[in-house]
Amino acid sequence: MKKWEYLIVDAKNVDGGNLFKGKTLDDVQDYMNELGKNGWEIINIQFRENSLSRMDFSGVAKRELNY
Repeated sequence: MKKWEYLIVDAKNVDGGNLFKGKTLDDVQDYMNELGKNGWEIINIQFRENSLSRMDFSGVAKRELNY
């Protein structure tokens, strides 16, 4: 049986921007690509556009445990 580990993903974990101004689409894409390189698969995410057309989001990622 497969076993999984989970990660809460949040815009505050993305480099660039700041907590109040949000992140650019490129900042978010770089973050998501880094997660993918480390074996994480986004299984749920909610994007919110805040002022200044910046992106905020939160969600859940999973990857298979290998032990």
